[in-house]
Amino acid sequence: MSAFEDHAWKDIAPDDLLQIYAPYERETFIGPAPALLCIDLYNIVYKGGAKPPVEIQDEFPNTCGMYAHAAIEPTLTLIAAARRAGLPVFWCTQDRRPMNRPMGVGSTKRKNAGFKDEDFGIYEAFEPQPEDVMITKQRASIFQGTPIVSHLNFLGVKSLIVCGESTSGCVRASCVDAYSNGFHVTLAEEATFDRHELIHKVNLFDLHHKYVDVMHVPEIVDVLDGGTQQAAAAE
Repeated sequence: MSAFEDHAWKDIAPDDLLQIYAPYERETFIGPAPALLCIDLYNIVYKGGAKPPVEIQDEFPNTCGMYAHAAIEPTLTLIAAARRAGLPVFWCTQDRRPMNRPMGVGSTKRKNAGFKDEDFGIYEAFEPQPEDVMITKQRASIFQGTPIVSHLNFLGVKSLIVCGESTSGCVRASCVDAYSNGFHVTLAEEATFDRHELIHKVNLFDLHHKYVDVMHVPEIVDVLDGGTQQAAAAE
């Protein structure tokens, strides 16, 4: 298997699928002038601890359980590398202001589970800094109806590194919108997660072949720390 396909989906992708998507194979890289987007790393997805989501979802709706907790250390590693490299860091969470939208508008079609404002605070393992930018959103994508493109343009950002959750939901929507807005997108595999391994892998595969470069966190860190791939990407 080629390095391009050496990712989480390799144990589920049949040969005929890989043959169909072979024309998409290319060199992956971090684009120029990147920023880091941390998508929906809020409290509710960590509730119930590091357990299979199916076992705890009745008590903790919307939890990603063990998948969320497994991604904490890789995400911290990625954020630390971004800060060392001086990258702008963006976070996002749900817009919880009163009277902020028509009845029924939400990021997904999930039934109301009685969420509280504190459910959408950034999880305690992460510490947004005063120089970071927090985007509140009403839809799945960080780009939909928010000022993020203006902020990225102001900062001279030309490409994005993305992490967070869920791979099939807000991460996917944000990555597709980023691509559609002309940004090169790198998706950090180990720092991205969902409520089930299968849906995570399938969406990683699809995004990788169509819209983004899925890269492993150690690869991204090596580039941000001045590794050899950065020089190649900048040529």
